Amino acid sequence: MRTLIFNKVGWFLTAALMATPVHAESDSPTAFDALVREVSENNPELKFYETEIAAAKGGRKTAGQWANPEVGGFIGQKRVWNEENELTGRGRAGELSVTQQFEWPGRIELRKAIADRDIELAELSLERFRALLAARAKIAAYELFTAREKAAATREVANHLLALREVLAQRGQAGLAPLLETRVIEAIELNLQRKAGVAALAAQAALFDLNQLRGASPEVELPVGRLNLAFRPLEKSRDALVTLARSNDFSVRLRALELARQGVRVDLEKNERFPSVSAGPSISQERAGDRERVIGAAVSLPLPLWNRNEGNIDTAQAQKGQAETSLDVAQREAERRVIESAVVYETKLKEMANWQPDSIRHFREAAELADRHYRLGAVPVSTYLELQTQYLETIGGLLDTKREALEAAAQLELLTATPLSLVDILPAEETK
Repeated sequence: MRTLIFNKVGWFLTAALMATPVHAESDSPTAFDALVREVSENNPELKFYETEIAAAKGGRKTAGQWANPEVGGFIGQKRVWNEENELTGRGRAGELSVTQQFEWPGRIELRKAIADRDIELAELSLERFRALLAARAKIAAYELFTAREKAAATREVANHLLALREVLAQRGQAGLAPLLETRVIEAIELNLQRKAGVAALAAQAALFDLNQLRGASPEVELPVGRLNLAFRPLEKSRDALVTLARSNDFSVRLRALELARQGVRVDLEKNERFPSVSAGPSISQERAGDRERVIGAAVSLPLPLWNRNEGNIDTAQAQKGQAETSLDVAQREAERRVIESAVVYETKLKEMANWQPDSIRHFREAAELADRHYRLGAVPVSTYLELQTQYLETIGGLLDTKREALEAAAQLELLTATPLSLVDILPAEETK
């Protein structure tokens, strides 16, 4: 009889390790998408990136504006003496000039180009943050679901052990073996109660994180039903994913924009070797005996004798070299991360391919069967406890496998900036 029970337990353990949870209900895809939309619209950090765009657009207006004209002049008294030092006339004298600064040709256009790059960087940063936010929302919602599932399952098994321990205590069986079995069950039950508390705290932390993402109060309850995720195989080859990542990854695109911006900055510093010219009309008038009036044009410009802007040019060229290196590093990092994510996703997909949809149900039934037969004395305590603990570990392992696959899928979509459609949320009656 014991040999038969052990064979049955071994079969259930093998099946459970390849199983996937079958839930009685599931979050609908519409509700899950609504949660992601809520996070994408209400996250408080979005305002920071939106104001960054507004600030960059303000800088674009400033870059395209001319300098204000300058008004200068003087007014005073004039006295005239002849060679004999005799005062021959007195009166007023004054001068007025209005000058406008004219930039060297192409300088304003270069400043506008830099400001345009700043706007593109701000807009790309916002796009990147929205994509990260959507991925974080999906993962946070699933982490909340898995934490609640683990807490419920652990508490369920702990309560079974507690009830069994109470039954054994009521029986009052004499002997060393029953006493030791009771103590083992009590120790495992207390440990599972602790694990249930840890899982409950993890669920609460996941709730706090999700509420923070959607701009809600931390303690606001958020009902997240059972999530039945289905994963599709990768349709693109690794070479295709690497090609997409080298051009579409947000970090690569940001570095490329920074490199383009720095290239324009070098051109601007070279342009600023040449001085700006200020010119405009001028009028002066004197009344000291005779009356004189002079109307002309005033022109002023600095002579580039000592400062040819060489230091700023060298700095800008060095920063351009840094931007080129950063772009190359970002592309290599994107290649590594996309291959790593693809390997993780395909590995998890292979694990899930061996799962049997009803294995967890069978394993749960085996745990319940062991509970009943242990009370009858047909199953040893080691088999009973092994089934209960393996049941919990299997549920945790399966949920973690799906979470890791979800994270890898989200990472692939972020790196390639392409909707790969790798994850589906099935209704409760569907499984894959």
